[in-house]
Amino acid sequence: MPQYLVAIHLPDSYDPSKESEATVRDITALNEEMIAARVRTYVGGLESAGKAKSLRAQPDGQVLVTDGPYIESKEHVGGFWILETANLDEALAWGRKAAKACRAPVEVRAIFQKPAAASN
Repeated sequence: MPQYLVAIHLPDSYDPSKESEATVRDITALNEEMIAARVRTYVGGLESAGKAKSLRAQPDGQVLVTDGPYIESKEHVGGFWILETANLDEALAWGRKAAKACRAPVEVRAIFQKPAAASN
């Protein structure tokens, strides 16, 4: 069954301690619904982008490590679900629910599946 990333985008200034009770309640209910539907395979929240480390391979073979996110942006992925659904339409339906529950933009993306080798 295909898997999809459902990523929540949050502003750099996001402070989880200031999340409303209604939002927490709605996200909890969504998680419970995903579990009951057996579509949620993983869920995770991320620390702020300011705490990220970015690594870049250099021409000399070394790897440069810098503080902060790889891409400068006003929003970053703040959390995500990995869902296993029948198809993209079902993943988008869960994404709509996530956008409402989180009160934030959501990105839904298929997780690349290597095609099965043909059997001879």
